[in-house]
Amino acid sequence: MRSNLRLFLIGGLLVTIALAVVVSGFASSSPDGLERVAEDKGFLETARDHLFVDGPLADYTVEGVDNERLSTGLSGLIGVLVTFGVGLALFALLRSIRSGSEGDAGNPGASEDAGSTRAP
Repeated sequence: MRSNLRLFLIGGLLVTIALAVVVSGFASSSPDGLERVAEDKGFLETARDHLFVDGPLADYTVEGVDNERLSTGLSGLIGVLVTFGVGLALFALLRSIRSGSEGDAGNPGASEDAGSTRAP
């Protein structure tokens, strides 16, 4: 069972990486829905820049990479890897918390009903 789960996760990660790298290069450079509505309604110029406007992955590109398609693909790859890493870390934390609480269940002193009758 464990190897099937590992195979599924690795396969899913590889497919996601391929999509992020290859398909993101074909994304439209036209404004997205919210930006288009703001443009059409005339309040786009009142928008303020966000905190990460000058960040290394601003506007779905990697700073310093001149090829636009490659830059967008690398940005997608970085996003997938960071998201996968955070998810993996959260699941590992949850697993360690669960295994810690299951370890207490086997300790008769850790439970209130330790004196309950059980068949030997």
